[in-house]
Amino acid sequence: MGVVDPFSVARAAGLELAGKSEGLTLTDGTMELRADFTRMHPRLKQGRLQQELLVKAARTKGIESPWAIDATAGFGEDSLLLAAAGFTVDLYEQDCVIAVLLKDALDRAADDPALAAAVARMRLHAGEDSIAGLRHITELIEQDKLATPDVVYLDPMFPERTKSAAVKKKFQILHHLEQPCADEESLVEAALAARPRKVVIKRPVKGPLLAGVKPSYQLAGKAVRYDVLVPPRP
Repeated sequence: MGVVDPFSVARAAGLELAGKSEGLTLTDGTMELRADFTRMHPRLKQGRLQQELLVKAARTKGIESPWAIDATAGFGEDSLLLAAAGFTVDLYEQDCVIAVLLKDALDRAADDPALAAAVARMRLHAGEDSIAGLRHITELIEQDKLATPDVVYLDPMFPERTKSAAVKKKFQILHHLEQPCADEESLVEAALAARPRKVVIKRPVKGPLLAGVKPSYQLAGKAVRYDVLVPPRP
């Protein structure tokens, strides 16, 4: 199979990828969308970062250099929070258009002194299926060729319920490319099979459980909640 061209994929979806001074931009002709980590600066400050619900949900006591797998990276903002909190993060983004926007954001952020250290701990697997990636990691673990991850993070796309019309339209652009997770069971099974200390799942605050799996505990905010699965340790 040849290399998939994200520019052709975008055009086939009625969208356009355009290089601009602010960064690589996806547009439908009326609305523009780009991945950009600079707006994350306030959330990365010490004190503020430790209060992030995701950081609290993923926290692993006694692990000096924790490793997280973000199986549904999107624009990578959650991965950036984890990386800023000290995790090395492997980001999987299967959609080639979203992945190229994310790579552009990572490249720009690497030149930002406030973001560079965190970005250096983020490894993008562009265009790779995360279920297959998790299964491969599990094979390496079973062969004693790889340590188990500390956290597997799942944030499958769910219908946006924000009242902001502008944000809604931006998510409509993404829905041209990527649909909500169609195989929730396989995603959760692959995450658990990698034997992490935790699987952290982001959901709408009143949304259903992913694949119907009951969490060990939950952390909820005003708009989202984190369902945390803690598998028994061998």
